[in-house]
Amino acid sequence: MQSIRLSRVGKRSAPVYRVVVLPKHNDPWAIATEILGHYNPRKNPPELVLNVERVKYWLDKGAETSNTMWNLLLDQKIVEGKKRSVSHISGTRRVKLGEKAAETVKTQEAAKAKK
Repeated sequence: MQSIRLSRVGKRSAPVYRVVVLPKHNDPWAIATEILGHYNPRKNPPELVLNVERVKYWLDKGAETSNTMWNLLLDQKIVEGKKRSVSHISGTRRVKLGEKAAETVKTQEAAKAKK
């Protein structure tokens, strides 16, 4: 199974990404099957240069996209559908955030009751 995703290149504080096709379980810095373009988020507006024909070819072959790459392809109107959530929150962190939100609600209700 092939995957279309971003592979970081560039300096420490200046990220630039390549859009690459590689086997899904390889790490992003492995040798790419094909380089489809590049993405520079530091420009205003962010620059995305793609070989659209090759992207469509790989999607037709069954290649999956990462969530970030999917959202970029949607913005370019290369694919159709809904945007995918990119942020990841672990289960334990989600529980802690829920507890903290419940605690703030209790303190706000207690403050209202005092007034």
